[in-house]
Amino acid sequence: MTATANHPSTGTPHATTGAPGATSWVPATEAAPDAAAAGAAPAAVVPPAATSSARTRPGMLATEGRPLVRPPAAAHLSDEQVAEIGRELDAIRDAVLAKRGAADAAYIRRVIRAQRVLEIGGRAALLGSRNKVAWVAGTAMLSLAKILENMEIGHNVLHGQWDWMRDPDIHSSTWEWDFVTPARAWQHTHNDLHHRWTNVVGKDNDIGYNLLRMDPDQPWKPGNLGNPLYNAILAPLFEWGIAIYDLELEDFKKGRKSKEAMKSDLKALGLKAAKQFTKDYAATPAAAMLTGSGKQALVGTLTANAVRNLWAHAVIFCGHFPEGTDTFSEEMVEGETRGDWYVRQMIGSANISGSKAMHLMTGNLSHQIEHHLFPDLPSNRYAEVAPQVKDLCRRYGLPYTEGPLLKQVGSTWGKIFRLALPGGAKPARG
Repeated sequence: MTATANHPSTGTPHATTGAPGATSWVPATEAAPDAAAAGAAPAAVVPPAATSSARTRPGMLATEGRPLVRPPAAAHLSDEQVAEIGRELDAIRDAVLAKRGAADAAYIRRVIRAQRVLEIGGRAALLGSRNKVAWVAGTAMLSLAKILENMEIGHNVLHGQWDWMRDPDIHSSTWEWDFVTPARAWQHTHNDLHHRWTNVVGKDNDIGYNLLRMDPDQPWKPGNLGNPLYNAILAPLFEWGIAIYDLELEDFKKGRKSKEAMKSDLKALGLKAAKQFTKDYAATPAAAMLTGSGKQALVGTLTANAVRNLWAHAVIFCGHFPEGTDTFSEEMVEGETRGDWYVRQMIGSANISGSKAMHLMTGNLSHQIEHHLFPDLPSNRYAEVAPQVKDLCRRYGLPYTEGPLLKQVGSTWGKIFRLALPGGAKPARG
């Protein structure tokens, strides 16, 4: 059931399991294991109509050589050491692929069932939310359901982490998540662009989302004085900020995006926003009006969305912007090899330490370093490979940035305040 195509970054053959161009940008992909062994019915193949992609993977990786300039944190590495890092990380990835199967499929299905029970229970409780206990219980369950859907399910399904199951209901080409931005728009800006050009100033617009100054190499403007205020507004409205960002308005203004493409994206966003509004702010409150709880149900769904947005914002910012994460110039990726790409992912990301519950609720993006190395591996495997990645960084003298949530949040906000002012040079590593 596995087809072969040319890998977009190297031109070498790779296996695809039904959604070429829909999964994460990675240096290579793998063949899927036997569907029956993975716990998926062989007949459950994604329909061809759902697997097409209008966009192609950006950028190329050099097969040998080195970039024009290596990042300061990796400047001590020789070409052979970088190549060996690539080989070691490939071996870690291959070991996970060799074990991936029924237990992993059972895991994601179990999480999806739990999420749906929480959502149904939350919305049901909000029907009687004139009672304060019912309101608290309903809002809490709905908040947890939205966090689980966005972080551990939606984000990871849309990365193609579960495409190997060949389940058309849990596939990167068919999943539509509980977020205002349409899945396909997000896959382009996030999977195609951010994961290819991670933290490259001028190529990765996720550095500040065209709103915040998050690197001293970004020119300072008087408007940057509002950095803290902008971020405080963005956090509870994060899904709307991402939806606007995914429209790529800057590309449209500069003529890199056609009017036709903009109209299509605006239409898709409008339809998705209408669907979200109907579900959260019309259907649930309208049903609750029968029990006299319409107003309370509306406030409950508003609160659940705000809680989800605040959490998602904190997790994403803590994975990319704390002190210790590096950014890169375009000359640092000119001529970049597979090993160099791996190195950039490690030194440009940060982890959040914590419990298993923390990892689950962050969608395992608490292992942001491992996620950026292996964005299409099942998220439940990141905790398994993290010690190996950390040991590799130690052996090669590379930073491995991690810390508890509050520390990473404080570090990120500290950078936001510092870069609101002119200058803001990167602090020296300790």
